[in-house]
Amino acid sequence: MMVTNKNLRIVFLGTPEFAAIILEKMIESGYKPMAVVTAPDKPIGRKKIITPSATKLLAIKYNIQILQPEVLSISNFQLPIANPDLIVLAAYGQIIPKEILKIPKYGCLNVHPSLLPKYRGPSPIQTAILNGDEKTGVTIILMDEKIDHGPILAWRELEILNPKSEIRNKSQIQNSKITYPELTEELAELGAKLLIETLPKWIKGEIKPIPQDDSKATYTKIIKKEDGKINWQKSAEEIERMIRAFTPWPGTYTYIKSQIPSTKPQTQNQKMLKIIKAKVLKINHQKEPGIVFLTEKREPAIACKKDALILEEVQLEGKRKMIAKDFLNGYPEIIGLKLE
Repeated sequence: MMVTNKNLRIVFLGTPEFAAIILEKMIESGYKPMAVVTAPDKPIGRKKIITPSATKLLAIKYNIQILQPEVLSISNFQLPIANPDLIVLAAYGQIIPKEILKIPKYGCLNVHPSLLPKYRGPSPIQTAILNGDEKTGVTIILMDEKIDHGPILAWRELEILNPKSEIRNKSQIQNSKITYPELTEELAELGAKLLIETLPKWIKGEIKPIPQDDSKATYTKIIKKEDGKINWQKSAEEIERMIRAFTPWPGTYTYIKSQIPSTKPQTQNQKMLKIIKAKVLKINHQKEPGIVFLTEKREPAIACKKDALILEEVQLEGKRKMIAKDFLNGYPEIIGLKLE
């Protein structure tokens, strides 16, 4: 008999779109949680509009009880949620107290977007793109007190390919231009499918957890705003991967000299230029890294330590996003400038 919400009391913990995709697939497959725990609503954008998480919006849609503790503890968890059989976590963003991990009969399962023990920690998807990995994947673990450390129940690999590519389902590796949001969606879909396949086997006792090899563990860091600042001493390939990994946040940016006063006091003689999309130009040059020049096709490009970066879409501080050639038409004096 299929295990469903009728005889399995599930609590789901998660916050961003990755978690919301997994939650919806669970509900569609009969695993509707009795409660959802997610991050408190946060101010988003320039206007700081208080915005609920993607997971909260989905819980509202399906009329599921919602908890949003600032800090998760046994008291604010156990009081409104009595004796769950199972906890499922996907990108929740907080450490789960050991007292909570001990509550459910079937433990706490974490759907993690990497092939553990590789890329433990908060930014596995961005790190896979930054490192130019040819493959990544999802792993379902039985959580313990350490971060992404518990034994493995199931895993599945995913080749990092452009989802729109005509060869998406073929086995050969291609040069990927996949962005963080695209890869997040792919991994969430894969993780949800793997979770739905794994749950009944786990509940029936058909899976033997496999301990992780800690000697092969690598850790990712919390992404900060300053991580998006471009160092033109890097190769064009490294910077292009940054652009895709840091979309939409923290974004990838540089500074250009400007006569227009900046809204940021620390950059009075500069304007921030966000690079939304770019491509690598394989070229031998003697230009100083950061210098803007025109290619033979009259495309705006920036010299890097190795090769160059052709701008395709940019956003100047205080302005809308625009095609790079349109930006060049309005700001032709950028040619020859050194970006910082």
